[in-house]
Amino acid sequence: MLLPPSETKWAGPRRGTPVRLDALTSPALTPAREQVLDALAEVSARPDAAEVLGTGPGLAGVVAANTTLRTRPAAPASRVYAGVLFDALDLPTLRPAAARRVLVVSALWGVLRPGDRVPGYRLSMGTSLPGVGPLAAFWRPRLTGVLAPEGVVLDCRSAAYAAAWVPDAGTAARTVGVRVLSGGKIVSHAAKRTRGLVARHLLTRGGRAPGTPAALHDAVSEAFDAKLLEPARRSGTWTLEVEAS
Repeated sequence: MLLPPSETKWAGPRRGTPVRLDALTSPALTPAREQVLDALAEVSARPDAAEVLGTGPGLAGVVAANTTLRTRPAAPASRVYAGVLFDALDLPTLRPAAARRVLVVSALWGVLRPGDRVPGYRLSMGTSLPGVGPLAAFWRPRLTGVLAPEGVVLDCRSAAYAAAWVPDAGTAARTVGVRVLSGGKIVSHAAKRTRGLVARHLLTRGGRAPGTPAALHDAVSEAFDAKLLEPARRSGTWTLEVEAS
């Protein structure tokens, strides 16, 4: 299950140990994480940080905190991410085996599992960092080498994060993206909550995990009005249209 991160993040505890890059999921990404961390810290200390990072003046304190990411206490990603999708998914209440089926694609860390310990930060995938460049283009070849999800993949990522990892033809054939509709029209903000609810249903429903896109559609249809669309091209992914909840 692939998720985007939330823009809203918990800053983290006041005490505790800082992030250990070599302990995060996919330690092969450590050099890339080091590069992005250093570039983000440098940019966040500049007078034009808000302009580069695409934030407003009300987030000046959050941006300034990017300069201390290596030393601030870390917390499980399941607690750090706190947006609409994650509120609906409620990762901290999932059984460990279910939570391990979740991967979060991140502009800063590349990819995380819910148990990975990180500090809160401010960085979106649409950012171009000096010395790194556009982050989606930076991560794409690096994630291709380490991200190999097994079985049917439910892809809940937004467009910016989907650009950071594109499944190969074999993986695309078992990848299902989620499109949320309301009255037949695509919705955006409400889509986050619905994607979170769909993900939670699949992770808590019990029984065997779906083994095909059709079986995933059947599982989601237990709780939602859903329709499965075949790939538009040979190497494309499936699409699950779900009515907003």
